Amino acid sequence: MRSPDARYVYITGPAAAGAPEGNMEIVSPASLLKVDALTLEPVRQLIVGGRLHHGQVFRDRYLLMDTFARDPDGLDVFLLDPQTDEILGGIQCEDLGGSCYTAFTDDEYIYLLMQPAGYGPQAFSGIIGGEQFVQGSVTVLRPYWVARIDPDNWEVVREYPHPGYRANWIVLDSAGEFMYVPSGGTSNISKINLETGEIAWVSGTGTGPYGANLNPDETEIWVADKGEVTGFRGRTVTVINTENPRAKETLFGAYTVDHLLLSPNGREMWATSNGEGTIHVFDVATKETLDVIEMPGYGNPHGLVWVHYDEDGNGRVIRDQGGFHGGIDPYRGVMLDY
Repeated sequence: MRSPDARYVYITGPAAAGAPEGNMEIVSPASLLKVDALTLEPVRQLIVGGRLHHGQVFRDRYLLMDTFARDPDGLDVFLLDPQTDEILGGIQCEDLGGSCYTAFTDDEYIYLLMQPAGYGPQAFSGIIGGEQFVQGSVTVLRPYWVARIDPDNWEVVREYPHPGYRANWIVLDSAGEFMYVPSGGTSNISKINLETGEIAWVSGTGTGPYGANLNPDETEIWVADKGEVTGFRGRTVTVINTENPRAKETLFGAYTVDHLLLSPNGREMWATSNGEGTIHVFDVATKETLDVIEMPGYGNPHGLVWVHYDEDGNGRVIRDQGGFHGGIDPYRGVMLDY
């Protein structure tokens, strides 16, 4: 995650002494490192009360962060001011009636993926419940839903139940009319009316969908079939018509395809792979694979951020998980030509 001016990177730092190690470290809170984006030198170690999961620019000024695990007095979702590195406000998800997974924004509201508590530890109740459903241990789960939150007072202004277990992503259309919610445990995606909460349609996807994104004219929703909750061995991208739940294409890529974002030029869809340490770049129009970018040292490319530098070397974030920023927006016909 980058600060809006692209000067700094925020990444997960060391955990406290005595914290679990190896595969179990994800269940323990950790510090947050602020790193110079050009020199890669650490600038500051922050204690934010949780282990960073996803982050994104909010209103071209702040950073919206959510955590995998947190301290008892920490926050699951919060806003941080990168000028002061102070937390401006946030929430604990048990106050909303469950546990939560990750957050998204349209720069007006925060949309939070909510999960029923009680299937396991608070941070993992949602995925454990989803796995029990996939494995046949249970035949029905309590509802999963989306909470829309006013960031000025951190109150819930609307809730959206959806027909899927363990949702992983939220895509908000440019008109503010619909959101698309892929659910890993049921391998489907729901189109939901933001005004009424009505389910416009539900479509099947590939196994365990995770990330998703719209093409520039918003006639297609691309879905990363990661295998989340279903074994983490998915390797396809499903392209679905947004007007009706009809799958148009199945594209093959890398194992454990994860995040999926439209590029600032509006011509490419970039898909990260946890399993192979690569980024697959697809042509939006032809659906062909344009490039496969290998990460140094077989690194895990979890998130994607695009930064534009002007002639004077001044940077700005123009694309991340939270959408397009800094005046660039292919959905409104404003592309960055490169």
